[in-house]
Amino acid sequence: MIVGVAKESYPGERRVALVPLAVPNLTKAGLEVVIEAGAGEQAGYPDSTYSEKGAKILPDRAAVFGTADIVLQVLCYGSNDITGKADLPLMRRGQAIIGFLRPFGSVEVVRQIAQAGVSAFSVELMPRTTRAQNMDALSSMATVCGYKAILLAAETSPRIFPMMTTAAGTVTPARVFVIGAGVAGLQAISTARRLGAVASAYDMRPAAKEQVQSLGGRFVELPIEARDAQDARGYGTAQDEGFYARQRELLTKVVAESDVVLTAAVIPGKKSPVLITRDMVKGMAPGSVIIDVAAERGGNCELTQLGKTVKEHGVTIIGAINLASSVPYHASQMYARNLVNYLTYMVKDGRLQLNLQDEIIRETLVTHAGEIVNTRVREFFKLPALTPVG
Repeated sequence: MIVGVAKESYPGERRVALVPLAVPNLTKAGLEVVIEAGAGEQAGYPDSTYSEKGAKILPDRAAVFGTADIVLQVLCYGSNDITGKADLPLMRRGQAIIGFLRPFGSVEVVRQIAQAGVSAFSVELMPRTTRAQNMDALSSMATVCGYKAILLAAETSPRIFPMMTTAAGTVTPARVFVIGAGVAGLQAISTARRLGAVASAYDMRPAAKEQVQSLGGRFVELPIEARDAQDARGYGTAQDEGFYARQRELLTKVVAESDVVLTAAVIPGKKSPVLITRDMVKGMAPGSVIIDVAAERGGNCELTQLGKTVKEHGVTIIGAINLASSVPYHASQMYARNLVNYLTYMVKDGRLQLNLQDEIIRETLVTHAGEIVNTRVREFFKLPALTPVG
């Protein structure tokens, strides 16, 4: 079988789905590797480095899709709503597509992918189990986002992050408050602490407390309890508006006392809850920074503008998107490791094995043989249940 890597077409996307060091691992598994010319250049991986590792360079995107049995991408059509549709006519029946698909985005887009006849695998749906941990691309990219978000906030803030004792007096450390202590939030705490800031965090999931404290952060406890705070996969669950209203009320004082607030509260398949209102922003000190990592899902701050940095009431609000792409060298390296682990797990004797009794394969397979076959996706879009495939 041939594995193909297409150059990312989403505007500004600099990552690549496979790095040269990963090629020999696929070759050992009995797979050939082809790469579109220039696919890795933006991430710091020229064509020559792929050739040296045994990959074949193809001239264009059509050649990759026309040759490959399995196409690896970072942003497939679905997560790439700007240029992704151009890939549809290039897809072949029986071909496998692996990457970020945004499977809960648009049912029409998922249907189009199904109608192309491809077996599409969504890395976002990877089970959060010990066995699948080294394949979890969502967590890898969230780690990069949390790291980069704090660097961006530190660069934007008019304050120095660490405490400094100088001849000109002592500079007190910046106060960073993280709302949403998932993978991105925890990495943000860790990075803020490395830069010398005082970090605190809040999450409605009680299990997050120990994780925050293990990184040296202070866990902010509120006298409010979420109902069924997390799902079976460990993600936060949506709450009613009464809960969010009380939560905002209790968070107001902590937000007002912070120099930097990073929000990373997302709920899979749903719009991000508003946790910081316009009035809360008004209460912050001039020069404060809010960086909204949930901007792509609607944002946790009422004043966030998607993809833009705005200033409101003296507070800078950063609605940055695709932060992982701004650190493309290592983001690509991490993503490639996840994909290679995933792919070598599914490939036996040089062939892709679709064993739907296996949780990892069953949970990540979205479309197959012209149908949307993923149970979670069908339930989300209220599609009738299918007779089991395979």
